[in-house]
Amino acid sequence: MRATAAVTVGVGATAAVLVGGLVLAASDDPVIGQALGVAVPTEYRALVEKAGQTCPEVSPNLLAALLTQESGFKPDAHSPAGALGIAQFMPSTWESSGIDGNGDGKRDVMDPEDAIPSAAKYLCGVAKDVKGVPGNKQNNMLAAYNAGSNAVIKYGGVPPYKETQNYVRSISALASVPSGGKSTTTTQAAIAINAANDRIGTPYSWGGGNASGPSTGTCCSPNGSSGKPITGFDCSGLTLYAYAKAGISLPRTAAQQYAASEPIKPGQARPGDLVFYGSSPASIHHVGIYVGGGYMIEAPRPGIAVRFSSIDSMSDLYAMARPVPHANQEI
Repeated sequence: MRATAAVTVGVGATAAVLVGGLVLAASDDPVIGQALGVAVPTEYRALVEKAGQTCPEVSPNLLAALLTQESGFKPDAHSPAGALGIAQFMPSTWESSGIDGNGDGKRDVMDPEDAIPSAAKYLCGVAKDVKGVPGNKQNNMLAAYNAGSNAVIKYGGVPPYKETQNYVRSISALASVPSGGKSTTTTQAAIAINAANDRIGTPYSWGGGNASGPSTGTCCSPNGSSGKPITGFDCSGLTLYAYAKAGISLPRTAAQQYAASEPIKPGQARPGDLVFYGSSPASIHHVGIYVGGGYMIEAPRPGIAVRFSSIDSMSDLYAMARPVPHANQEI
């Protein structure tokens, strides 16, 4: 059965964006990540699911979370430090640990068919290196992937490096996203847009908002603004609330919401998709709900209420992605 939904929203005093043509059945949406909670681009899903069974310490969801953190599944990624490819191997590490995953006679760090199974194999290797270290085995393994096995052994666990600690925390959070099914239907997207539209004018509250609606927030934003005395939404609180109205549970932070959504190629965005800002998956700091015509609904920042904005109103637009339904759980 097909469903049609449309919503008209105002942008300023002189413009309106019609979100129409949302005519797709749920069965028309591509199935993604059925064994995964972290959304994986279709072309890499089989690779991740196979490589994620290389050893007992590595799961497909953990591997997907690591690749999201490392490169956002960009096969041509280059880091300022010199790391390369979808799994961000340093050249020296690739030389010693890279494998010919697709059997074509070459070990190519820029080829996901080689790099993804190599990442899993390397994870399994460092898991063995640090198996005698006390503490959480998964955290120690991830820390060894990031900082090296010797650092984990030296410090008796996750080393006191801020980058490594954030790395372990982020991947562990992403890997805990429960398994999902099909991407959102257009009816669900329209429900989410309408829910967000009903909250236009709601105050911004750092850390505010949940599946039930506006709430008091926490302290403090990067500029020192506290959400404790304000009932409202921050950016990801608004998107979490709007999609909860459509029966879809999203994780709490913008970065986690990106990891739990299916990236959309340029030109394929539709109303209801999420708009993310940052320089990498790990640095995503803002999210809005696309409504069409180059506009989104967002909870912008302290002192600015929920509103319509151009998606170009911020200079670091990173990606657009489509939420994937998961079990009813907040992270």
